[in-house]
Amino acid sequence: MPHYGPAIFDSPGSVCILKRRGASAVHATKFVESYFDAWNHCDARGVADHLTSDGIYVDVPQNVERTPDELIVMLNEFFSDHPGRYELLGEVLCSSRTIAFQYCAYATDSSQTLYHGAEFMTLNGDAAISIADYYEITAVKSKNKYAKSGLRVEQIQEYKHCLERVMRSEQIYMDPRLTLPVLAQKVGCTVNHLSQVINAGFEMSFFDYLNSHRVQHAKELLSELNGKNRAILNIAFAVGFNSNSAFYAAFKKHVGMTPAQFRRSRRD
Repeated sequence: MPHYGPAIFDSPGSVCILKRRGASAVHATKFVESYFDAWNHCDARGVADHLTSDGIYVDVPQNVERTPDELIVMLNEFFSDHPGRYELLGEVLCSSRTIAFQYCAYATDSSQTLYHGAEFMTLNGDAAISIADYYEITAVKSKNKYAKSGLRVEQIQEYKHCLERVMRSEQIYMDPRLTLPVLAQKVGCTVNHLSQVINAGFEMSFFDYLNSHRVQHAKELLSELNGKNRAILNIAFAVGFNSNSAFYAAFKKHVGMTPAQFRRSRRD
Protein backbone atom coordinates (compact mmCIF):
# COMPACT_ATOMS: atom_id res chain seq x y z
CA MET A 1 0.00 0.00 0.00
CA PRO A 2 1.43 3.40 -0.89
CA HIS A 3 2.29 5.61 2.04
CA TYR A 4 0.80 9.09 2.19
CA GLY A 5 2.69 11.30 4.59
CA PRO A 6 1.48 14.36 6.45
CA ALA A 7 2.55 16.83 3.77
CA ILE A 8 0.54 17.25 0.56
CA PHE A 9 0.32 19.84 -2.20
CA ASP A 10 -2.50 22.16 -1.25
CA SER A 11 -2.24 24.06 -4.53
CA PRO A 12 0.31 24.13 -7.36
CA GLY A 13 3.64 25.23 -6.00
CA SER A 14 2.65 25.14 -2.33
CA VAL A 15 2.79 22.52 0.38
CA CYS A 16 0.25 22.22 3.16
CA ILE A 17 1.34 20.51 6.36
CA LEU A 18 -1.52 18.45 7.72
CA LYS A 19 -1.86 17.65 11.39
CA ARG A 20 -4.50 17.17 14.02
CA ARG A 21 -5.36 20.55 15.43
CA GLY A 22 -8.02 21.38 18.02
CA ALA A 23 -11.46 22.27 16.77
CA SER A 24 -10.40 21.77 13.15
CA ALA A 25 -9.51 18.16 13.91
CA VAL A 26 -12.86 17.56 15.61
CA HIS A 27 -14.76 19.00 12.65
CA ALA A 28 -12.62 17.04 10.17
CA THR A 29 -13.15 13.77 12.05
CA LYS A 30 -16.92 14.25 12.19
CA PHE A 31 -17.00 15.22 8.52
CA VAL A 32 -15.09 12.07 7.52
CA GLU A 33 -17.23 9.87 9.79
CA SER A 34 -20.36 11.22 8.09
CA TYR A 35 -18.76 10.66 4.69
CA PHE A 36 -17.89 7.03 5.51
CA ASP A 37 -21.38 6.47 6.89
CA ALA A 38 -22.87 7.50 3.53
CA TRP A 39 -20.55 5.14 1.66
CA ASN A 40 -21.31 2.24 3.99
CA HIS A 41 -25.05 2.77 3.61
CA CYS A 42 -24.73 2.94 -0.20
CA ASP A 43 -26.23 6.43 0.01
CA ALA A 44 -25.19 8.11 -3.24
CA ARG A 45 -26.86 11.42 -2.41
CA GLY A 46 -25.40 11.33 1.08
CA VAL A 47 -21.91 11.05 -0.38
CA ALA A 48 -22.55 13.85 -2.86
CA ASP A 49 -23.97 16.09 -0.14
CA HIS A 50 -20.45 16.38 1.27
CA LEU A 51 -19.63 18.48 -1.80
CA THR A 52 -20.66 22.07 -2.33
CA SER A 53 -23.23 22.62 -5.10
CA ASP A 54 -20.38 23.55 -7.47
CA GLY A 55 -17.94 21.02 -6.01
CA ILE A 56 -16.04 18.41 -8.01
CA TYR A 57 -15.27 14.77 -7.23
CA VAL A 58 -12.06 13.67 -8.94
CA ASP A 59 -11.47 10.00 -9.73
CA VAL A 60 -7.70 10.31 -10.13
CA PRO A 61 -6.87 6.84 -11.53
CA GLN A 62 -9.60 7.20 -14.17
CA ASN A 63 -8.83 10.89 -14.75
CA VAL A 64 -12.53 11.76 -14.49
CA GLU A 65 -14.16 14.73 -12.78
CA ARG A 66 -17.80 14.61 -11.68
CA THR A 67 -20.25 17.20 -10.46
CA PRO A 68 -22.48 16.25 -7.48
CA ASP A 69 -25.32 15.23 -9.82
CA GLU A 70 -22.98 13.15 -12.00
CA LEU A 71 -21.52 11.57 -8.86
CA ILE A 72 -24.99 10.52 -7.68
CA VAL A 73 -25.75 8.82 -11.01
CA MET A 74 -22.40 7.03 -11.00
CA LEU A 75 -22.63 5.91 -7.37
CA ASN A 76 -26.18 4.57 -7.70
CA GLU A 77 -24.89 2.27 -10.43
CA PHE A 78 -21.67 1.53 -8.58
CA PHE A 79 -23.41 0.56 -5.34
CA SER A 80 -25.79 -1.79 -7.16
CA ASP A 81 -22.81 -3.53 -8.73
CA HIS A 82 -20.07 -3.18 -6.10
CA PRO A 83 -21.44 -3.06 -2.55
CA GLY A 84 -18.63 -2.88 -0.02
CA ARG A 85 -17.55 -1.93 3.48
CA TYR A 86 -15.31 1.10 3.91
CA GLU A 87 -13.00 1.62 6.86
CA LEU A 88 -10.68 4.42 7.85
CA LEU A 89 -6.99 3.56 8.08
CA GLY A 90 -5.03 5.57 10.60
CA GLU A 91 -5.94 9.09 11.62
CA VAL A 92 -7.63 11.97 9.85
CA LEU A 93 -5.16 14.72 9.00
CA CYS A 94 -6.28 18.28 8.52
CA SER A 95 -5.30 21.90 8.08
CA SER A 96 -7.61 24.91 8.14
CA ARG A 97 -9.24 23.92 4.86
CA THR A 98 -7.82 20.55 3.88
CA ILE A 99 -8.59 17.01 5.03
CA ALA A 100 -6.65 13.86 4.14
CA PHE A 101 -7.12 10.25 5.12
CA GLN A 102 -6.44 6.71 3.99
CA TYR A 103 -9.11 4.03 3.65
CA CYS A 104 -9.65 0.41 2.75
CA ALA A 105 -12.67 -1.19 1.03
CA TYR A 106 -13.69 -4.74 1.83
CA ALA A 107 -16.21 -7.11 0.26
CA THR A 108 -19.46 -7.03 2.21
CA ASP A 109 -19.63 -10.81 2.51
CA SER A 110 -16.01 -11.43 3.48
CA SER A 111 -12.84 -9.83 4.78
CA GLN A 112 -11.34 -9.72 1.29
CA THR A 113 -9.70 -6.39 0.52
CA LEU A 114 -11.04 -4.96 -2.73
CA TYR A 115 -8.99 -1.78 -2.90
CA HIS A 116 -7.33 0.84 -0.78
CA GLY A 117 -6.54 4.49 -1.28
CA ALA A 118 -6.42 8.01 0.06
CA GLU A 119 -8.70 10.98 -0.36
CA PHE A 120 -7.85 14.67 -0.17
CA MET A 121 -10.64 17.16 0.47
CA THR A 122 -10.52 20.91 0.09
CA LEU A 123 -13.19 22.56 2.21
CA ASN A 124 -15.29 25.62 1.60
CA GLY A 125 -17.32 26.20 4.74
CA ASP A 126 -19.11 23.05 5.85
CA ALA A 127 -18.66 21.14 2.58
CA ALA A 128 -15.87 20.21 0.19
CA ILE A 129 -15.19 22.19 -2.95
CA SER A 130 -13.18 19.21 -4.20
CA ILE A 131 -12.61 15.58 -3.26
CA ALA A 132 -9.70 13.81 -4.94
CA ASP A 133 -9.74 10.01 -4.69
CA TYR A 134 -6.50 8.09 -5.22
CA TYR A 135 -6.96 4.32 -5.04
CA GLU A 136 -5.44 1.03 -6.09
CA ILE A 137 -7.43 -2.13 -6.78
CA THR A 138 -5.95 -4.99 -4.78
CA ALA A 139 -8.25 -7.88 -5.64
CA VAL A 140 -10.02 -9.16 -8.72
CA LYS A 141 -13.48 -10.48 -8.07
CA SER A 142 -13.62 -14.22 -8.17
CA LYS A 143 -15.57 -15.85 -10.99
CA ASN A 144 -17.20 -17.93 -8.27
CA LYS A 145 -18.64 -14.88 -6.56
CA TYR A 146 -22.02 -15.52 -8.12
CA ALA A 147 -22.08 -19.27 -7.47
CA LYS A 148 -25.32 -18.91 -5.47
CA SER A 149 -27.01 -16.46 -7.81
CA GLY A 150 -28.90 -19.15 -9.74
CA LEU A 151 -27.36 -18.51 -13.17
CA ARG A 152 -25.78 -21.46 -14.94
CA VAL A 153 -22.92 -21.08 -17.40
CA GLU A 154 -25.24 -21.59 -20.37
CA GLN A 155 -27.59 -18.92 -18.99
CA ILE A 156 -24.71 -16.47 -18.72
CA GLN A 157 -23.83 -17.17 -22.37
CA GLU A 158 -27.45 -16.68 -23.41
CA TYR A 159 -27.69 -13.33 -21.63
CA LYS A 160 -24.32 -12.30 -23.07
CA HIS A 161 -25.59 -12.84 -26.62
CA CYS A 162 -28.81 -10.99 -25.82
CA LEU A 163 -26.91 -8.11 -24.25
CA GLU A 164 -24.56 -7.78 -27.22
CA ARG A 165 -27.51 -7.90 -29.60
CA VAL A 166 -29.21 -5.03 -27.73
CA MET A 167 -26.01 -3.00 -27.65
CA ARG A 168 -25.36 -3.41 -31.37
CA SER A 169 -28.91 -3.10 -32.71
CA GLU A 170 -30.19 -0.31 -30.46
CA GLN A 171 -26.85 1.37 -29.70
CA ILE A 172 -28.25 2.06 -26.25
CA TYR A 173 -24.75 2.91 -24.98
CA MET A 174 -25.07 6.25 -26.77
CA ASP A 175 -27.34 7.44 -23.96
CA PRO A 176 -25.01 9.05 -21.35
CA ARG A 177 -27.70 8.50 -18.70
CA LEU A 178 -27.92 4.76 -19.28
CA THR A 179 -28.10 2.84 -16.00
CA LEU A 180 -27.72 -0.81 -15.07
CA PRO A 181 -31.46 -1.21 -14.21
CA VAL A 182 -32.51 0.24 -17.58
CA LEU A 183 -30.13 -2.04 -19.44
CA ALA A 184 -31.33 -5.06 -17.41
CA GLN A 185 -34.91 -4.28 -18.44
CA LYS A 186 -33.84 -4.17 -22.09
CA VAL A 187 -32.10 -7.53 -21.78
CA GLY A 188 -34.98 -9.04 -19.82
CA CYS A 189 -33.17 -10.05 -16.63
CA THR A 190 -32.65 -8.80 -13.09
CA VAL A 191 -30.05 -6.20 -12.20
CA ASN A 192 -28.05 -8.75 -10.19
CA HIS A 193 -28.04 -11.23 -13.06
CA LEU A 194 -26.95 -8.60 -15.56
CA SER A 195 -24.21 -7.53 -13.18
CA GLN A 196 -23.04 -11.15 -13.07
CA VAL A 197 -23.14 -11.45 -16.85
CA ILE A 198 -20.99 -8.34 -17.31
CA ASN A 199 -18.57 -9.05 -14.46
CA ALA A 200 -18.12 -12.80 -14.97
CA GLY A 201 -18.99 -13.08 -18.66
CA PHE A 202 -16.99 -10.14 -19.96
CA GLU A 203 -14.66 -9.67 -16.97
CA MET A 204 -15.52 -5.98 -16.92
CA SER A 205 -17.35 -3.56 -14.70
CA PHE A 206 -20.60 -2.04 -15.97
CA PHE A 207 -18.84 1.24 -16.76
CA ASP A 208 -15.95 -0.43 -18.59
CA TYR A 209 -18.39 -2.50 -20.62
CA LEU A 210 -20.38 0.57 -21.70
CA ASN A 211 -17.20 2.47 -22.46
CA SER A 212 -15.82 -0.38 -24.56
CA HIS A 213 -18.80 -0.03 -26.91
CA ARG A 214 -18.56 3.75 -26.89
CA VAL A 215 -14.86 3.64 -27.68
CA GLN A 216 -15.39 1.14 -30.51
CA HIS A 217 -18.02 3.43 -32.03
CA ALA A 218 -15.70 6.41 -31.60
CA LYS A 219 -12.91 4.52 -33.40
CA GLU A 220 -15.25 3.97 -36.34
CA LEU A 221 -16.17 7.65 -36.46
CA LEU A 222 -12.54 8.72 -36.16
CA SER A 223 -11.63 6.39 -39.04
CA GLU A 224 -14.27 7.67 -41.47
CA LEU A 225 -12.80 9.64 -44.34
CA ASN A 226 -15.64 12.17 -44.28
CA GLY A 227 -15.37 12.50 -40.49
CA LYS A 228 -11.72 13.48 -40.18
CA ASN A 229 -12.60 17.11 -39.69
CA ARG A 230 -15.26 16.35 -37.08
CA ALA A 231 -14.31 17.70 -33.67
CA ILE A 232 -13.19 15.00 -31.24
CA LEU A 233 -15.38 16.50 -28.52
CA ASN A 234 -18.44 16.14 -30.78
CA ILE A 235 -17.56 12.49 -31.35
CA ALA A 236 -17.22 11.96 -27.59
CA PHE A 237 -20.72 13.31 -26.96
CA ALA A 238 -22.15 11.45 -29.95
CA VAL A 239 -21.12 8.03 -28.62
CA GLY A 240 -22.35 8.60 -25.08
CA PHE A 241 -19.61 10.25 -23.03
CA ASN A 242 -20.60 13.30 -20.99
CA SER A 243 -17.17 14.92 -20.78
CA ASN A 244 -14.01 15.19 -22.82
CA SER A 245 -11.83 13.99 -19.92
CA ALA A 246 -13.91 10.83 -19.45
CA PHE A 247 -13.68 10.12 -23.19
CA TYR A 248 -9.92 10.55 -23.32
CA ALA A 249 -9.38 8.40 -20.21
CA ALA A 250 -11.60 5.57 -21.51
CA PHE A 251 -10.19 5.73 -25.04
CA LYS A 252 -6.60 5.52 -23.87
CA LYS A 253 -7.48 2.67 -21.49
CA HIS A 254 -9.09 0.58 -24.22
CA VAL A 255 -6.95 1.57 -27.23
CA GLY A 256 -3.60 2.50 -25.72
CA MET A 257 -3.47 5.93 -27.35
CA THR A 258 -5.44 9.16 -27.32
CA PRO A 259 -8.25 9.84 -29.83
CA ALA A 260 -6.05 12.40 -31.58
CA GLN A 261 -3.19 9.91 -31.88
CA PHE A 262 -5.58 7.28 -33.20
CA ARG A 263 -6.96 9.69 -35.82
CA ARG A 264 -3.45 10.57 -36.97
CA SER A 265 -2.58 6.86 -37.24
CA ARG A 266 -5.54 6.38 -39.60
CA ARG A 267 -4.19 9.11 -41.88
CA ASP A 268 -0.74 7.57 -42.18
